[in-house]
Amino acid sequence: MSSGKEDVEPAETAVDADRADAETTSRPHGNGFLAARRRMVEEQLAARDIRDPRVLEAMLRVPRHRFVPENVLHEAYDDHPLPIGHGQTISQPYIVALMTQLAAPRPESRALDVGTGSGYQAAVLAELCREVYSIEILEPLAVEAAERLKQLGYKNVTVRAGDGYQGWPEKAPFDLIIVAAAPDHVPQPLIDQLAPGGRLVIPVGEARQELLLIVKGEDGVIRRESVAPVMFVPMTGEAMRKK
Repeated sequence: MSSGKEDVEPAETAVDADRADAETTSRPHGNGFLAARRRMVEEQLAARDIRDPRVLEAMLRVPRHRFVPENVLHEAYDDHPLPIGHGQTISQPYIVALMTQLAAPRPESRALDVGTGSGYQAAVLAELCREVYSIEILEPLAVEAAERLKQLGYKNVTVRAGDGYQGWPEKAPFDLIIVAAAPDHVPQPLIDQLAPGGRLVIPVGEARQELLLIVKGEDGVIRRESVAPVMFVPMTGEAMRKK
């Protein structure tokens, strides 16, 4: 089981180093990773329906190319998912931004990221929240993501290997939960671990999946909203046994 336990500090060191690197080294699209990242934010996010300036800034700050394998580095800022090994993918930038915007993170928020993968979503949340807890069912991915986030200077992220269906009850409640794998139903433990006013963003379904926004009112009443059709890898572990 991996534990990449770190605490708050924006990743200025990592991003500043990336900017310097972009200006001195030949990078994708001929203009460097920073230029590619700016294009990603302007053309794939801001030009669509990503309006939250904090989310756009976070997407600009996080070096996505540090979260993808070398063999797909040239596609790091393209708007599609990429394989990261172990049969898993990193979501396309637009979907990461959309889910983050729906979750409405605030500087004081405590976030749960289910399905760490390479750690990209956790890094975006770390730019926006006080604390981020990220859980990954595949231990090799959890170990790699924890080390990657540490190297990039993210100290407010804790990663562990475990079954995300059960959430992280020891660290609950959470102001927001983002899930990057699709069960065929909404896991009750995740709803239970939402704080009053909390928001859960999750893809649900098998052949046809819908991205759902679930909000727990201050009175505990649950409201659900269907946002968009999506395609995620299936949630494994307990989610498969609960079918």
